[in-house]
Amino acid sequence: MADGYEKRSLIITTNLEFSRWGTVFGDDNMAAAVIDRIVHHGRLLQFRGESYRVKHALMK
Repeated sequence: MADGYEKRSLIITTNLEFSRWGTVFGDDNMAAAVIDRIVHHGRLLQFRGESYRVKHALMK
Protein backbone atom coordinates (compact mmCIF):
# COMPACT_ATOMS: atom_id res chain seq x y z
CA MET A 1 0.00 0.00 0.00
CA ALA A 2 2.78 2.42 0.89
CA ASP A 3 4.48 2.14 -2.52
CA GLY A 4 1.26 2.85 -4.37
CA TYR A 5 0.02 5.65 -2.12
CA GLU A 6 -1.13 8.59 -4.28
CA LYS A 7 0.17 6.77 -7.39
CA ARG A 8 -2.23 3.89 -8.07
CA SER A 9 -5.86 2.96 -7.62
CA LEU A 10 -6.85 0.47 -4.96
CA ILE A 11 -10.14 -1.22 -4.19
CA ILE A 12 -10.73 -2.69 -0.75
CA THR A 13 -13.84 -4.62 0.20
CA THR A 14 -14.72 -5.57 3.74
CA ASN A 15 -17.67 -6.30 5.95
CA LEU A 16 -15.97 -4.74 9.00
CA GLU A 17 -16.67 -1.22 10.19
CA PHE A 18 -13.59 0.98 10.56
CA SER A 19 -14.00 0.80 14.34
CA ARG A 20 -13.16 -2.92 14.21
CA TRP A 21 -10.06 -2.66 11.98
CA GLY A 22 -7.80 -2.56 15.03
CA THR A 23 -8.42 -6.29 15.45
CA VAL A 24 -7.22 -6.91 11.89
CA PHE A 25 -4.06 -4.82 12.18
CA GLY A 26 -3.45 -5.78 15.80
CA ASP A 27 -3.43 -2.17 16.95
CA ASP A 28 -5.94 0.68 16.86
CA ASN A 29 -3.23 3.24 15.99
CA MET A 30 -2.03 1.19 13.01
CA ALA A 31 -5.61 0.77 11.83
CA ALA A 32 -6.20 4.52 12.15
CA ALA A 33 -3.11 5.24 10.03
CA VAL A 34 -4.24 2.84 7.30
CA ILE A 35 -7.79 4.23 7.31
CA ASP A 36 -6.43 7.78 7.14
CA ARG A 37 -4.47 6.97 3.99
CA ILE A 38 -7.34 5.08 2.39
CA VAL A 39 -9.91 7.83 2.85
CA HIS A 40 -7.56 10.76 2.12
CA HIS A 41 -8.28 10.77 -1.62
CA GLY A 42 -10.76 7.92 -1.58
CA ARG A 43 -14.42 7.37 -2.01
CA LEU A 44 -16.39 5.26 0.42
CA LEU A 45 -19.23 3.20 -1.01
CA GLN A 46 -21.40 1.59 1.60
CA PHE A 47 -23.92 -1.06 0.70
CA ARG A 48 -26.61 -2.11 3.12
CA GLY A 49 -28.63 -5.27 3.11
CA GLU A 50 -28.11 -8.98 3.27
CA SER A 51 -24.77 -10.35 2.11
CA TYR A 52 -25.02 -12.50 -1.00
CA ARG A 53 -21.96 -14.54 0.06
CA VAL A 54 -23.31 -15.21 3.54
CA LYS A 55 -26.73 -16.12 2.18
CA HIS A 56 -25.24 -18.61 -0.31
CA ALA A 57 -22.45 -20.00 1.86
CA LEU A 58 -22.06 -23.76 1.79
CA MET A 59 -21.09 -23.89 5.45
CA LYS A 60 -23.34 -22.10 7.93
